[in-house]
Amino acid sequence: MPLDEARISPLDRGFLFADGVYEVIPAYAGTLFRLGEHLDRLGASLAAIELANPLSRTDWTALFNALIEQNGGGNIYIYLQVTRGAAAKRDHAFPVPPVAPTIFAMTGQIATPAADMPDTTPGVAAITLDDIRWSRCDIKSVALLANVLMRQQAVSEGASEAILIRDGFATEGSASNFFIVKQGVIVTPPKSHLILPGITRDLLVELARKHGMPVEEKEVTEAELKSADEVWISSSTREVVPVTRLNGHPLGDGRPGPVWKQMARYYVDFKRALCGL
Repeated sequence: MPLDEARISPLDRGFLFADGVYEVIPAYAGTLFRLGEHLDRLGASLAAIELANPLSRTDWTALFNALIEQNGGGNIYIYLQVTRGAAAKRDHAFPVPPVAPTIFAMTGQIATPAADMPDTTPGVAAITLDDIRWSRCDIKSVALLANVLMRQQAVSEGASEAILIRDGFATEGSASNFFIVKQGVIVTPPKSHLILPGITRDLLVELARKHGMPVEEKEVTEAELKSADEVWISSSTREVVPVTRLNGHPLGDGRPGPVWKQMARYYVDFKRALCGL
């Protein structure tokens, strides 16, 4: 339906309590990218908040493909949100009996990713901030106020992202995972309840191992982040982006590094092969 015809009850628990989860799934040339991994993460997030998955994998796939077709295909993303639905009254406890969940999905255009232009992209700036979020960051929850505030602080300071620090260790970005490169070795924090298990993060680790690039999943100290030769951020719609300035200072020589450029080419080759580009 047209966006201006979509309606959600003011008693929806997603609106009242942020009681819901979401996914962002890219599609290139109309082909869904890493859909299985996104549906796995959706299922894990729903299970973590004790909300039954309302559709089968087949039905999700049919819904997404219909949205892609009706919105012209091409390079677009699907935003999906599932909440616990609208009960008759506002109450913190889950509704008894359960009510129908609210499912909302829409599409948007994907901007040309940095990985598609590795020789011309200038990279982006980032800042570091204390990680003030809760301790279940592995759930892709719609409760994103802390992330919003930190991302806005980055934008207000002329940066694109905030990389978050908890107890002296870098965890992830406000809307991304991150990697560093030191002496040719790619490093990213291991999965835990403190970071979102990024689909693009996992693919980058997979591609590094496939192509014989040294890669480690281990904790990264704030000092290691600031002294890295290269820093990248990754997400489903931005893919993998080089950070060339951190807290107002150049990283390395202030330009996208050679390891990022090689990874960008591997990523684009993988995307083109998978999506028939």
